[in-house]
Amino acid sequence: MRGPWEILSFISSRASAKIPGEGEVSLEEVIKALEVATSAPSAHNAQPWRFVVVKEPRVKERLIEEMAIAWREDLRKDGLDEKSIDEIVGASTERSMKASVIIVACLTMEDMNKYPDDRRRMYEYTMAVQSVAAAIENMLLAFHAMGISACWRSSALFAPKAVRKVLNVPDSFEPQAIVEVSRGGVSSKPPRKPLSEVACLNFWGSAIR
Repeated sequence: MRGPWEILSFISSRASAKIPGEGEVSLEEVIKALEVATSAPSAHNAQPWRFVVVKEPRVKERLIEEMAIAWREDLRKDGLDEKSIDEIVGASTERSMKASVIIVACLTMEDMNKYPDDRRRMYEYTMAVQSVAAAIENMLLAFHAMGISACWRSSALFAPKAVRKVLNVPDSFEPQAIVEVSRGGVSSKPPRKPLSEVACLNFWGSAIR
């Protein structure tokens, strides 16, 4: 069994596979990662996460295509020309299609607390988002432990109608992210800001030494 420092080093070594590999990931491995994902903490233990595993190539292709349509519309609103849009969306689509599995993470408020005022409703929603994010991080670490490449992307946030249309996701489920899963992907870890820039002791501006 690994010691605590080895475990901490292992956690820190996780990196996103920006370029998926060609190797297949089994459904059994995905299920194990989802089991670890759902062990994450959640507000009120409401467990507001819902996951759709997309493994069938035809479904994956349709999902990516429908999401790409929504993205193209957003890029046109940004004023980009069609050639640039084709290059941006084409590269992204080609990358995502290489993934063996795509896991769509959604949020539901059905078991979260209900409040009459906007202020607490907003905070409750934020807690649900935080809970889903915690589950996704657990999932990424689980894949990392199994030697499987994964990359968390927030594209589903921008194309909820496409996700619902292809995957038959209920209106009460809000798409939050996709996780591209593959074997043998190319991982990269951008440099992190030093702790002195992001953490303080007791009061902001008081450095941790």
